[in-house]
Formats: sequence, structure tokens, C-alpha cells
Amino acid sequence: MKKFQVLLIVCLMMVFSATVQADHHESMDENMKGSAGGEMSEEEQAMMAKWQEYATPNENHKVLGGIVGSWDHTVKWWMSKDAPAEESTGTSEITWIMDGRFIQEIVSGMSMGQPFTGMGITGYDNSAKEYNTIWLDSMGTGIMKGTGQYDPQTKTLTGQGIYSCPMKGGESTYRSVLKIVDADHYTYQMYSSGHVEGGEEFLNMEIQYTRKK
Repeated sequence: MKKFQVLLIVCLMMVFSATVQADHHESMDENMKGSAGGEMSEEEQAMMAKWQEYATPNENHKVLGGIVGSWDHTVKWWMSKDAPAEESTGTSEITWIMDGRFIQEIVSGMSMGQPFTGMGITGYDNSAKEYNTIWLDSMGTGIMKGTGQYDPQTKTLTGQGIYSCPMKGGESTYRSVLKIVDADHYTYQMYSSGHVEGGEEFLNMEIQYTRKK
């Protein structure tokens, strides 16, 4: 019987999630029914309320709206602490996806004399209470993954994550700092130890974004 109750609650969550996707503002009255057509128990209603809270975008998601739009950017990146900077330019298109739950960034430009394309997705996880991001591009076959927190006082999203490093093998770590300067400018910095095992952290990449007019 307990297994049946658990299965029922999971199914109810799935139905509710589908309803939110179809029409976020639709009344939930018809979904608040039990398996026998009666009202849900208090326990079931509490679980549905938690699911609704988890599925609903909030103020933390709205923060990402500050970088939604069309951008020109300039990139500087360094292979090591003392190496000269490589420079390139490109464009970024950042849009809302999944009804305001995530943003998607599509990048095009040049890198090391070659055409470059990239894609990133960022969102706020209401349950984990942190920002999550993934990044993939035409310069590799791995996927960068990171988490972060936003400071409203400094308008800075600070993160950390992992990426595949073919030069030393296995995974490397990075630290990132995204700062919203004003409505038309923001910056992104990435710090890592490069391909040196146990090396000292240095500024690996810096991107300056200017909103297109």
C-alpha cells in the first residue's frame, strides 16, 4: 500500500509539472484531486506545494534578465600566467528558454585564427538554492559544468566548476566571476591553473560584453 501511495504522489507531481508547462497561470483546482476523485490529503497538498515552489521562476531567475539580449564581446585569454594574451572578438545572443527558467547563450566569433561557436545554459535551482551552468563549444568535446551564487550588492555571480583538460588528462577546476557593470555592459572572468597539475591559479580568460544598439 505504501508503494502505491508513493507511486501516486510521483504521478501527481508529473501531472502538475506538465500543467505548469502548458499554462503557468491556469488554476490548479482540477489537479487537487485524490486517486478516488476526492480532495487530496494534507500530505499530498504539501508535496504538491513544494513541487510548485520548485518549478516556479522567482527573483533569483530574474537576475539573469540583466544579461539577456544581443552583445558584441572582446575576449582575452592566457595559456599561462606569464604568456601574452590572445585576443579575439565575437557576438553573443542570450535568450530566455523554458518559460523563464533558464537563459541560453549562443556565441560566434574567432579563436586562434579559427571560426568559433559556443553554447551555454544557465539557471537557478530552487531546490539546491544555487545557479547552475553548462558550456560546450567547437574547441573541444567536453562539457564544462559549474555552480554559483549571486551577490546583489556587487551585482556579481561568482562560480566554480570543472572541465576536461586533455593536456594533463582528467578534470581541472575553474573559478568564474560574472559582473553586471550596467544595463549595457558586463564582464566575465575565468581563473584556473591551466594544464599544470597543482599549479597556481591565474586569470585564464576575460570577456568584455557591450550590448548592441
